[in-house]
Amino acid sequence: MALQWMILACVVAVEAAVAALVTLPAPRAVRGQIVALTSLLLQPLATVIPFAAFQLLDIYWKKEHRLMCTSEICTAEERIRFEKSIFKAQRNVILCVSACLLYWCIYRIVKYNKDIKALEETEKRLKEE
Repeated sequence: MALQWMILACVVAVEAAVAALVTLPAPRAVRGQIVALTSLLLQPLATVIPFAAFQLLDIYWKKEHRLMCTSEICTAEERIRFEKSIFKAQRNVILCVSACLLYWCIYRIVKYNKDIKALEETEKRLKEE
């Protein structure tokens, strides 16, 4: 059970590193290479979206079918276990949402860089005419 969350945490860390790398200022040649490499990585990284969505559905299902420990009958140990599971679920939701959000940010940054490059090429071609 913990393996899927470890994988998702690693993916989020990689996405954060890629987002930082893409947004750092760099010379045009280096930026072009970084954007091209990131563009190639975006398609395989898109698998994180359905994976995170499935994990969110799993969290929701577990939340709906979790035993509630809100009455006076629960012992202190049961109450602590219940609160721990709630905290883990909240952490995992943040992880899933951040994976999707980081992917979207990287996608938009790469798209903007490609659009800027295309506009610069168009401007250069029009100046030559």
